[in-house]
Amino acid sequence: MRLLRSTDLALRVLMRLAVAGESSPTTREVAADMDVPYTHAAKVVAELQHQGLVDARRGRGGGLSLSAKGRTASVGGVVRAFEGDGDVVDCEGGASPCPLSSACRLRGALRRAQEAFYASLDPLTVADMVAAPTGPLLLEIGRAS
Repeated sequence: MRLLRSTDLALRVLMRLAVAGESSPTTREVAADMDVPYTHAAKVVAELQHQGLVDARRGRGGGLSLSAKGRTASVGGVVRAFEGDGDVVDCEGGASPCPLSSACRLRGALRRAQEAFYASLDPLTVADMVAAPTGPLLLEIGRAS
């Protein structure tokens, strides 16, 4: 299974904000820290804000901060929100649906594997993800920019 770029970036943004302390980096600064295009970061930040995980303030003195909900957010929940709940394989789509769909055992096995993947991430919070040695490294990345 491979995560969407937006899911990966969402997790990295949350982790970066979790170690920001009193500073409030802008979306542009976070994009530069993560070496991603600003437009992509802005879309991800907007979705994180919509989910209530990130607070954003505009203007002078503005910036991004992790909300209380964001600090305790389940990594599995964040991944689900960005990845959606669709099947790993598209058995029904396309010009010709799979002829095995009515008797296929693979689709169910892949669904169970996907749920096991999410379940393994569910107990982890954003705060867990920035424990040492990750948090200090994230702080160094922010200073290097």
